[in-house]
Amino acid sequence: MRRTSGWLLTAALLPALLLSGCGRSGGNEDGVTTVHIYQFKVEIAEALSAMKAEFEKEHPEIRLDIQTVGGGTDYGASLRAKFSSGDEPDIFTIGGNNERDMWLEYLEDLSGESWAGDVKPLAAEQMTVDGKLYGMPMNLEGYGFIYNKELFQQAGITEKPLTLSALREAAQKLQDAGITPFANGYQEWFVLGNHNVNVAFAQQPDPVAFIAGLTDGSKTFAADPVFDQWVDLLDLTVEYGNPNPLSTDYNTQVTMLASGEAAMMQQGNWTQGQLDGIDPDLNLGILPMPIDDTAEDNDKLYVGVPSNWVINKNSPVKEEAKVFLDWMVTSDTGKRYITKEFQFIPALDSIEGTEEDLGLLGAEVLAYTDKDQALSWNWSRLPNGMPNELSSSIQGYLGGKLTKEGMLKEFQKNWDNLSVQ
Repeated sequence: MRRTSGWLLTAALLPALLLSGCGRSGGNEDGVTTVHIYQFKVEIAEALSAMKAEFEKEHPEIRLDIQTVGGGTDYGASLRAKFSSGDEPDIFTIGGNNERDMWLEYLEDLSGESWAGDVKPLAAEQMTVDGKLYGMPMNLEGYGFIYNKELFQQAGITEKPLTLSALREAAQKLQDAGITPFANGYQEWFVLGNHNVNVAFAQQPDPVAFIAGLTDGSKTFAADPVFDQWVDLLDLTVEYGNPNPLSTDYNTQVTMLASGEAAMMQQGNWTQGQLDGIDPDLNLGILPMPIDDTAEDNDKLYVGVPSNWVINKNSPVKEEAKVFLDWMVTSDTGKRYITKEFQFIPALDSIEGTEEDLGLLGAEVLAYTDKDQALSWNWSRLPNGMPNELSSSIQGYLGGKLTKEGMLKEFQKNWDNLSVQ
């Protein structure tokens, strides 16, 4: 997700390479080979440990040593520190696009693995370079406006609002019924700087070309009509949202929706477990985030891959590492963990996930994806640090410190500064 100059990464890793050649020795004690895994999804740590035990039963010659770093810790910085110290993992997790490029010289080509052809095109693109696949997508995730169907019914909303005008009408009906339409957790930088502003990037005719144009100067934020429309959507959520959105955090936002205090929130299927923990009987769905009044263009969710399993090509146990990744997505046990225990939306066509496994939200995201009604995640394509800067500028706008024009001007200034680093 972050873009770092190649020479900076090489400089950071050079001491490790000089000291250790290709990192860990891998070890082979009593005929058992240890594969060291480093990953950041704390929410699957317990289930991953249980899956490890089942893998080791079937493969007594391979031991998995799994370390999970997340939950407020900067995973990217800690991963770079491990490589710099010579304590290189055999399998680790990274984002796609810019982060893929940052680590590319250390990634094993996985194109020849048995599962590679099953990766959904949407998931494969962000880990593919010159036709070679360098990672196994962990899962798919999608977001939009999660909504409470029962509250919509109470307010007399009978159809999904697929245009900006229809969304405004729905919000007004909810408000007239005494229901807060939107729970906005705009204290969180990622809610704004990753997910919300991505609407304007993803709605471009060609997001990749638009991003390149921002860098070479052929495009600007201020002159772009899609960003102008996106601000209308942002304004609508605030107009019909909870008081003090800039001091509302993620947990408060989710609790507001789960408790029936609000009818909608901008979030994704990753909230399913927390929502179920508050009220497992909620009847939920996900709405698109419309920026204009063209319904057929707006009936799409934003779907991407949060992280990818990759193999250190310098690892002395990379063949054993491949055995584990292959087992995880081809064996019945591995597939069960991905869908039922992790509640992941599968990123491979060879793995099926039911609504019972994935939850209402995950099943809806998968349905949109399979119908080719998915728009891209683009924050991993942006200059390093740009999502945080975007969030800061948006918060300044929402707090009244910047005009719309001032916010777009700040976007451009920060982009120009960061894209040349």
